[in-house]
Amino acid sequence: MSDQLPPDSSLYDIAAANVVDMGNRLMEQHEDADAWEAASGMLAGAIHYWLYARQPCGDPTCADCADMSSAEERLRHLLDEVRESARGSDYYHSPHDHNVGNA
Repeated sequence: MSDQLPPDSSLYDIAAANVVDMGNRLMEQHEDADAWEAASGMLAGAIHYWLYARQPCGDPTCADCADMSSAEERLRHLLDEVRESARGSDYYHSPHDHNVGNA
């Protein structure tokens, strides 16, 4: 997938495509593996990196870090970003969801 991205793709798009590629490779290499386990591990790694990358700079007066200056504020931003990414995903709704209506 990442090799199919346009050359002017953003770092965000490249990173997201690489994570999907990694998941696909893991499942190909470990055919009997649980996809949920792999996905949860990948999510855990992404969360750890996101939290690392969003650490405040240490200057208590820094305007750029003001809304990320506590663990709870970072968690709120992380959950907002996760919610937005999930809702924007092609896989957010499944035909097997228990609340899917049938006409």
